[in-house]
Amino acid sequence: MEFDLPLIWAAIIAFAILAYVSLDGFDLGVGILFPLVPEKSGHRDVMMNSVAPIWDGNETWLVLGGGGLLAVFPLAYAVVLPALYLPIIAMLLGLIFRGVAFEFRWRASARNRVWWDRSFAFGSLLATFAQGVCLGALIQGIEVVDRSYAGGCLDWLSPFSILTGASLVVGYVLLGATWLVMKTEGELQGLARKFAMVSGVGTLALIGIVSIATPFLDAEYHHRWFEGGNLVFSIVVPVLLAICAAVLFLGLKRHHDIRPFFAAHGIFLLCYIGIGISFYPRMVPPDITIWAAAAPEKSLHFLIVGTVVLVPIILAYTIYSYWVFRGKVDKSGGYH
Repeated sequence: MEFDLPLIWAAIIAFAILAYVSLDGFDLGVGILFPLVPEKSGHRDVMMNSVAPIWDGNETWLVLGGGGLLAVFPLAYAVVLPALYLPIIAMLLGLIFRGVAFEFRWRASARNRVWWDRSFAFGSLLATFAQGVCLGALIQGIEVVDRSYAGGCLDWLSPFSILTGASLVVGYVLLGATWLVMKTEGELQGLARKFAMVSGVGTLALIGIVSIATPFLDAEYHHRWFEGGNLVFSIVVPVLLAICAAVLFLGLKRHHDIRPFFAAHGIFLLCYIGIGISFYPRMVPPDITIWAAAAPEKSLHFLIVGTVVLVPIILAYTIYSYWVFRGKVDKSGGYH
């Protein structure tokens, strides 16, 4: 029995990216919310404690996705990297700012802690916006000639990529706010619930704007969504999105702790499925397919052996860490 290894690897990398967006998205959202919470209330300590045990592990999926792209789809990596050098560097710098602030904030004096708070918020915002810009640039398409990037250094910068960058910022704020609703109590939870309401409305509005704009970028997107069998998805996905939105807002209104968080992730999952439908079978729109971008078959066979072992281990560790640190976070940093 023969397996379509390029397609299997595309699914693995797609899963890794989805896991990163779902898991690191909410702690980036918590960082973006930092400046909106009063400094002297002690709430910022609770916010940081809520993600402190798991944020390092969340970024494992980014390493898996990026490293997998290099090893398994070298042509896609060779095209995407020069096309998106600046936003990718900005994302990495943002993640560095955030990581350093995470470690040094607790060791700083009260007078200097504000600078680490700002670094944490700035790094979270920069990394999120850069990720959204990269997504928008990929959706727009990358110019390729003779299997090499043929565009300019600023081709990624456009009104559409800025729109997707802003959309991801608002979306991550929604994930972060619903995480805080689930993990905190009292005044901070009330603030988080308000942030989730506002960002939820903003996220849905921006999803609508991006969805309307996307078919005008390339006729192929219009064909994929509104012609043939995929028309079913054009009906089903908005209905499921409306259900997730209803669960989100009703859960927030009725003071449910857990439902809004999973409803927000449902919204992200549906958007991700929509992007996948728009891209398939391309690895890099508009020209490079999954099979054209793939490494030699022997390399794919060699790499899949290690991946079959490692990915379940990473999944098990992730699930275990979330289970250990379940429950509400208090001001002392404990869980109950």
